[in-house]
Amino acid sequence: IQVLPYIRCFVSSEVSPEKCIVWGPGLDPKVVLPVRYFFIQAVNSAGDNLTLSPGKDSFRVKITSLVLKEHVRIQVPLPLDRGDGSFLMRYRLYGSAVTGLKIEVLYRDIPVAKSPYSLQGPVYHEYCDCPEHEVPTWQSIMQCPSEEPQITQDFSAFPSIDLQRLLQEVPRRFSHRGGLIHYTVINNQVYRRSLGKYTDFKMFSDEILLSLSRKVRLPDVEFYINVGDWPMETRKAEDSPGPIPIISWCGSTDTRDIILPTYDITHSTLETLRGVSNDLLSVQGNTGPPWANKTGQAFFRGRDSREERLHLVTLSKKNPELLDAGITGWFFFRDREKDLGKANLVGFFDFFKYKYQVNVDGTVAAYRFPYLMLGNSLVLKQNSPYYEHFYTHLKPGIHYIPVKRSLSDLIQKIEWAKENDAEAKAIGAAGQAVVRELLQPNRLYCYYYTVLQMYSERQTSQPTLHPDMELVPQPSDPSALCSCQPKPQRDNPSQEKDEL
Repeated sequence: IQVLPYIRCFVSSEVSPEKCIVWGPGLDPKVVLPVRYFFIQAVNSAGDNLTLSPGKDSFRVKITSLVLKEHVRIQVPLPLDRGDGSFLMRYRLYGSAVTGLKIEVLYRDIPVAKSPYSLQGPVYHEYCDCPEHEVPTWQSIMQCPSEEPQITQDFSAFPSIDLQRLLQEVPRRFSHRGGLIHYTVINNQVYRRSLGKYTDFKMFSDEILLSLSRKVRLPDVEFYINVGDWPMETRKAEDSPGPIPIISWCGSTDTRDIILPTYDITHSTLETLRGVSNDLLSVQGNTGPPWANKTGQAFFRGRDSREERLHLVTLSKKNPELLDAGITGWFFFRDREKDLGKANLVGFFDFFKYKYQVNVDGTVAAYRFPYLMLGNSLVLKQNSPYYEHFYTHLKPGIHYIPVKRSLSDLIQKIEWAKENDAEAKAIGAAGQAVVRELLQPNRLYCYYYTVLQMYSERQTSQPTLHPDMELVPQPSDPSALCSCQPKPQRDNPSQEKDEL
């Protein structure tokens, strides 16, 4: 009698390959992304989804050309075990698969679900300049949401956009503030000029605009991207003159900037499996031990980019059993290093050995926040006037625990979490689930396109290719083997240049 519960548990956790579920954009050849991805859900013989990992090596994936004589180099890492019965599979093409791809998903060498999956070619390489001209078709393929509340809110202050006014006001008001990039997109080609001293981060806006233009035909549009940290436009909608539509990576309650996904998550999406170690996909398979095995403390490591972070270290010294916080780099408050000390660097994935993650602003919103939310810890987030593009979907007390800006209630919130372990775990899981959905790579492309589309619809005149603008060229890769029809080219784009 004593062993029956054990037997039931064992049987219910056994994976049934034919009942497992495999889904995601990486199974659709029309979804072109830098790194394609799909999901595997482990299911038992009773048809129930497993909620714990059946083992990180449970599934194998093989990806080859549909036709053996066609050789395509494909990076195929092991599936990422997300620890909740689901797995995330990523792969990157280093050439186009003209005939298509064959994807085999195996559990102990047994085909899973409807494996093998045949993706009829062509399956395009990321550098293929093959934009879809029918925008609704592309949006349907990418499963773009019908609306984004942050975009709607941002454009509410701009019923119309006077490009001539921007041309006069933006350089005068903002070029001394750091770095602005003036872009014009005409005929799906990207042109730009730099305004201000610190414009090196244009590499991030360049790469996503080029990548997007290779996938869908962009509207003709002329706009300004702020490549600095702080949002710029402080005028309110009711002011006279009214606000200027500056596009930024971070917003605030005191400014009217139009927000795009940060350069950090944009670049990590483009460089997954290539140029970055931490990205929005890889973190999902590196979330530390199960909740019950995590250390019951709050954790923070970071540089001294805001004074509240120093206060966090002081709280840690007074409450070491509840909080482990340290400054890893001193730049702004060097005189405090002697008192507070310098902590050793900790690998980001090791953060998730702890149950609770403290998120405190840096110079603006802490760009680690989306990565913390993707872990399986509970995030305690400092109240902040700053926000990223996806914050409107998150609810305090539902997806994370809010903490006063002064951090005066942080210790109390940690104590609450320890005393209410099941609820704390549930809030962490709810936050993780919603951010997994919001920050999928296809959603990022949808968001960028929607901002450009809504901006273009409000322009009161045609965009101009100005004399000092330069073409931002598409990357060249002969191995891409792109067989698409080339996009229409203007005979002489320079004829449309106007004087400043």
